[in-house]
Amino acid sequence: MYKLHTIVQLAFEDFNQPIGLKMNPSNRWIQKAELIPWAELEKDYAKNFRNKKGNVAKPFRMAFGALLIQKEYSYSDEETVLQIQENPYLQFFIGLPGYQDAKPFDASTMVYFWKQLAVFKMTFIDGLFVQ
Repeated sequence: MYKLHTIVQLAFEDFNQPIGLKMNPSNRWIQKAELIPWAELEKDYAKNFRNKKGNVAKPFRMAFGALLIQKEYSYSDEETVLQIQENPYLQFFIGLPGYQDAKPFDASTMVYFWKQLAVFKMTFIDGLFVQ
């Protein structure tokens, strides 16, 4: 089951920082987030969920963002979640509305992200994030 997420984080300035940290707009994760047409991809991704029952899947930005982070650093599933938990730039990248100290999802969810995105073919990704 999937609920289309229409709230899109438009600018890093909107990212809530309760600890008072000022985010750097030139950070690579902020810049990468600006390159991706999140709303457009979210709509296409939502079409893959035909079943109206069951648990609601995580938003596209969270799923895809987490997988890009994992691929960038060759992290394990658990380490990916821990890095996202500890880093406000990564939390912004996956679309959280503000910094949170809790894990955004369980490490076992990464398997579902891979499965869902395998169905959702993405041709432009391969060269997009090469450093």
